[in-house]
Amino acid sequence: MISAGPFPMMAVIALVAFAIAWFFARALVPAGDGLRTRTGAVVLDALLLALLGARLVHVLLHAPDYLSQPLSIIRLGDGGWSIWAGVLVAAAYALWKTRAVVPRKPVLLGLAAGAAFWAIGGMSLFALQRASIPLPETVLQDLQGQPAPLTAFAGKPVVINLWATWCGPCRREMPVLAAAQKAHASVDFVFANQGETAEEVIDFLQSGQLGLENVLLDADSAVMQQTGARALPTTLFFGADGRLRDVHMGELSRATLETRLRELQ
Repeated sequence: MISAGPFPMMAVIALVAFAIAWFFARALVPAGDGLRTRTGAVVLDALLLALLGARLVHVLLHAPDYLSQPLSIIRLGDGGWSIWAGVLVAAAYALWKTRAVVPRKPVLLGLAAGAAFWAIGGMSLFALQRASIPLPETVLQDLQGQPAPLTAFAGKPVVINLWATWCGPCRREMPVLAAAQKAHASVDFVFANQGETAEEVIDFLQSGQLGLENVLLDADSAVMQQTGARALPTTLFFGADGRLRDVHMGELSRATLETRLRELQ
């Protein structure tokens, strides 16, 4: 998985896009009279409002999924954005704020430059991840100590959750994943425990009464090494063709998981 340390690469691309929009807009404005400062402020405000609008519209479009976990609405790291809504909000705000004092052309060109970098960077990252990370050929073990190759799940969409019993976010998201496993028979869910013994995993499963299927042991964290995952929990979404479709670092909410599953099938 392509990342910058513990940070998802897509978040880094978004921050760079913000910077490009701000610097480009300011560079197109002559110095003096505070015009560059005002132009930069309009660009930043437009980008922040775009994020807010993109989030709110996404939540409204998936309201039933969010109602069961209202706090997930403000969990921005969980993902979930309506891109077209963000673009419309940014454009509308920029047009409104540049109707008088602040020059319109530099603001719009700055926003366009940032959006172009984000789009190109995002598509390139997606293509690179999909080409470079196939379904791992690692052979794990089931809870009875028998070999369990991940390639046995090829041919269907597969969700691989990397987790550990000591990981708080892993434990919190487990009921959401358990419910999804029962509800989506067309998708194989694999729970690859990282570095723990069968006894530790069985004790956790029994105490939580989760009823999970396909709980496997990855004693050497081989899946993390092969996919480049940097933190737990990490959830990998593979298509039926065995290619990586999406990655989620951190705790999953029901809303985000359901969105990912709809896109996967």
